Amino acid sequence: MSGKKAYPFVPYTAHRLSPEAQRDGVRLYLETMTRRRTIREYSSEPVPFELIENAIRAASLAPSGANQQPWTFVVVSDPELKRQLREAAEREEKESYEHRMSREWLEALEPLGTDWHKPHIEQAPYVIVVFAQLYGLETLPDGSQRKVKHYYVQESVGIAVGMLLSALTFAGLATLTHTPNPMGFLGQILKRPANERAYVLIPVGYPAEDAEVPAIGKKPLDQVMVRFDGRR
Repeated sequence: MSGKKAYPFVPYTAHRLSPEAQRDGVRLYLETMTRRRTIREYSSEPVPFELIENAIRAASLAPSGANQQPWTFVVVSDPELKRQLREAAEREEKESYEHRMSREWLEALEPLGTDWHKPHIEQAPYVIVVFAQLYGLETLPDGSQRKVKHYYVQESVGIAVGMLLSALTFAGLATLTHTPNPMGFLGQILKRPANERAYVLIPVGYPAEDAEVPAIGKKPLDQVMVRFDGRR
């Protein structure tokens, strides 16, 4: 045993809804998320920072391995920094499209009309870069630091990102998830410490009036859900 004290436990007060409120709540969530699309053309219309801040507050409530909360949300609105992010992302993406991606990968992307150009990084009023903390850093009394092992980092950050996207969608904002590979330039430009690795870059804003999305659908429920209910 490490000798660490256990967390004190307190009674949990359940927020129990009526059956009607439960159905209404999940239907509202479904309706809202049905309208979510990946947007690549953004309006320059300003977005109140309160929306971004509260969405990140919601995301930071995500469950995480050992409650270590291994995430950092870096919010960028500075035009010069967004320009640097775009240029670096486009360099990596151009290399990927021209040399790294397999033929099968390129064929899978072709119907979506994507390429290495990423103007949305500059267009969107905000860019949120989510970093995963691979390990923690604890400052000791002598000023030195020691590493603290983190558990289930990728899973924890993935849940938080999902909650962030949901919160931004509920705020009426458009988003895009971008994972240029490799992503080391994000940590360099944004001056993140050595224990953090970029997880995803998310432009956030209102869609441009002439924004378009591909006419695609999602798999029906019977292709994504398997149910065991004990009935024969």
